[in-house]
Amino acid sequence: MNEVNRNRRVAVPVLFFYILIILGFWYFGHISAISLAIATAILAPVFGLVYLVASYTGPKQSKLYGLEYVTSKLPAVKKAKGHVSFRNKMIWTGLVVILYFLLTNVYVYGLNVQNSIDVFASFRAIFAGAQGSIMDLGIGPIVTASIVMQLFAGAKIFNIDLKNSEDKAVYQGVQKLLIIVMIFVEAIPQTFGYLVPDSSFVATLNVIAPGYGMFLAQLSIILQLFVGSYLVFLFDELVSKYGIGSGVSLFIAAGVSQQLFTGTFNWLPGSPSLPLSVNNPPAGAIPKVIYLIMTQTSQYLYSSGIVSILFGQNAIIPLLGTVLIFFLVAYFQSSKLELPIAHERVRGARGRYPIQLFYASNIPVILATALLANVSMWTLIFWSSPVLSSVPILGHNPLLGSYPTANLLAQYTNSSGVSLISKTTPTGGLAFYLYSPNGLANWLFPILSPSGYGNVLFWHTSLEEAIHIVAYVGFMVVASAIFAKFWIETTNMGSASVAKQIQSSGMQIPGFRRDPKVMEKVLDRYIPAVTIFSGVAVGILAAGANLIGTVGQTSGTGLLLAVGIVIQFYEAMGREQLMEMHPVIRQFFAGA
Repeated sequence: MNEVNRNRRVAVPVLFFYILIILGFWYFGHISAISLAIATAILAPVFGLVYLVASYTGPKQSKLYGLEYVTSKLPAVKKAKGHVSFRNKMIWTGLVVILYFLLTNVYVYGLNVQNSIDVFASFRAIFAGAQGSIMDLGIGPIVTASIVMQLFAGAKIFNIDLKNSEDKAVYQGVQKLLIIVMIFVEAIPQTFGYLVPDSSFVATLNVIAPGYGMFLAQLSIILQLFVGSYLVFLFDELVSKYGIGSGVSLFIAAGVSQQLFTGTFNWLPGSPSLPLSVNNPPAGAIPKVIYLIMTQTSQYLYSSGIVSILFGQNAIIPLLGTVLIFFLVAYFQSSKLELPIAHERVRGARGRYPIQLFYASNIPVILATALLANVSMWTLIFWSSPVLSSVPILGHNPLLGSYPTANLLAQYTNSSGVSLISKTTPTGGLAFYLYSPNGLANWLFPILSPSGYGNVLFWHTSLEEAIHIVAYVGFMVVASAIFAKFWIETTNMGSASVAKQIQSSGMQIPGFRRDPKVMEKVLDRYIPAVTIFSGVAVGILAAGANLIGTVGQTSGTGLLLAVGIVIQFYEAMGREQLMEMHPVIRQFFAGA
């Protein structure tokens, strides 16, 4: 590869800001010399990448070409040289899902799971990870990197044309590099404060390297999380190139399906260490209802039992809400606009180009929820981290987000010593107003009866809770619409790209000249409007599903995604089988 033209003088301001940030860590964080050295080593590669971008002066317009050499060296799954048969695609897809489930049961060596805090507890269904395993971060780094790249591309900061094949290749390569950065960005803050190493593991390492046991244990946890997260990325590439659909989507669907099944049919008690009782009924919705009806008196059922049966966790209303969301998503997923097309040369050969009502699929909701998860994670870290909580403006700022104190946690502990709330549940600030509720009992009852449910709201007023719901729903709708637009432009699903695909397949729109510009104008009547509508619709459905509540430990958003993913996977299987039977059709789908 030819040497890249660079402006070496850019190194001076980059080095200046690098030193300034390191001094900021030392001054505001009051960290030790060892911790300062660690921070210096961690930030050095990041600023190295910044220099490569800022110093680029080559012939290409985008500064991202400064990273082209680095991204070309990243390990990746090679694209198949020829056609991959439907049978082999199914085998690869099934194998990847099985491997993923196996790795979610491989726990991080040297981690004390009991004392660790799961900062992504509310988003486990979306991030497709397993707490304490090497897949703890799940797809979080992948979707976070995608959010950053789409926002920068949409704001024209990169000055890159995604319709150009070279620019798109560089864009995708930089996104892979950003995924690696995001793995460390999410793993390091969690490890230094929330993922607690096991004391015996630390003691063993102290024998090997006296005084450095804790640091080595934390470094070991970070490296294990990196390996697990990068395997998720490689699995996703493997499915996209040798399997069917998207690996990220399959992981979400598989995890949510497992949670829905156990949330519906699990007959074991909610707290397995305690015997079955009215306060510890079966965890599954159906066994729970049967148990309470069969064992409790009619007086109990008419008083407090009916509330538990109908509105509690894994109860009748969440079960009905699950079924309702399933049918709503199935209906909208199957609804589509069909644009008539005809073959240019074969008279009478006509067809229809389908534009689905959920044109942007469920990707916008994944990105919007990932953004919420990052807000939750960083506000928690800036609130309670020993180092970042002292950062000016951001550190321990109740306007950004406040979290339960030790006294509040003690108030929410039952007689068995079990905490009724999580340390990661926001109690105020921006994080509280964007926090996702789960079920009617989590927001509607407290609004209607604040005196009886004040503890659920952490003593916020009914008006404040109403504002919380409006803010949450509004964010989901607006963010999903914005990400839908960005996603369409970055995946060759815009009007211009579709027009070229139709023309390259030998088809045209009857009554219009066979010109991509003309077809693009016709498609502009439909695709932009349907894109925004699909983003708004999935945002409303996801937020509404969370408000109604679902069974299992999943969220309404997770259910929405799982149903949509299963339907899309079924449709993808149909297309693959069609191409297998009629190889000529591959030419059209290869460009789509």
